[in-house]
Amino acid sequence: MRNLRYYFVDVFAEKPYSGNQLAVFPDAGSLSSEEMQAIAREVNFSETTFILNQDHQASRYRVRIFTPQYEVPFAGHPTLGTAYIIRNRLQTVPTDSLTLVYEAGDIPVSVGTTPEHKEIYWMKQLEPEFREVLPADSLADVLGLAPSDLNAAFPVQQVSTGLAHIIVPVKNHKALAAIKVSKEKYFSLIEKTWAKNIQVFCPGTHDGQDGISTRMFTDYLGIPEDPATGSGNGCLAGYLVKHRFFGGASVELRSEQGYEMGRPSVLFLKAAQAGESIKIEVGGGVVPVAEGLFY
Repeated sequence: MRNLRYYFVDVFAEKPYSGNQLAVFPDAGSLSSEEMQAIAREVNFSETTFILNQDHQASRYRVRIFTPQYEVPFAGHPTLGTAYIIRNRLQTVPTDSLTLVYEAGDIPVSVGTTPEHKEIYWMKQLEPEFREVLPADSLADVLGLAPSDLNAAFPVQQVSTGLAHIIVPVKNHKALAAIKVSKEKYFSLIEKTWAKNIQVFCPGTHDGQDGISTRMFTDYLGIPEDPATGSGNGCLAGYLVKHRFFGGASVELRSEQGYEMGRPSVLFLKAAQAGESIKIEVGGGVVPVAEGLFY
């Protein structure tokens, strides 16, 4: 194997060493699937991306994503982090819009700014697919919670915008912080479910402002807990609209994740329903951390 340049970035981060870590390999077209999986296992971040082509003229880039154990068809923070590397390290003339081509489909990414004039990357996610509602008691048992900790006004439901998640509403931050996943019960549950990832949320941010707080668990992918999950928050944004969690057919809010892991993350969610369609965007900041060579 020849030397391969890599970049490390923190995604959904407001400063270095927060958000979700990502490794990006920009010249990976000659690697086999087995080599990509071995590199992802060596890096041991929740995900590692491999850019297979560099079509700067069309601004379309074929990308594969690997967790330490599996390849996945789509994921959120790898999309934004990879787009950042393409725009800031690969393109000679940076563009404000590009498309990442995944097994799950094409994901457009655009660049904007926050009201504080910080750069923010936005991805348009695929149309959400809603599947079976699951028994709330079974999810409470997996999460080490009492059934009364869950918000009974809203369902536990499987949702996908390219990567399926079980969306679980809990009442408050006390319940969110108390989660202790039983691996045995988790793996028993997902033997029978379409979605393998569990995205838990409650209303309110950690400083008491409007928004939501979330945690995500997916031992199935070799990630006991994820500090920032763009795919899961996209599914959650669609869920919030479908079930009118905040009372309306659209949401635009801040989602916080990773606080229980010491890696605070901030995700910006937009979703709106028009007819039968729900359009979803997830945004966040990207901070470069390191670059070098794999031998």
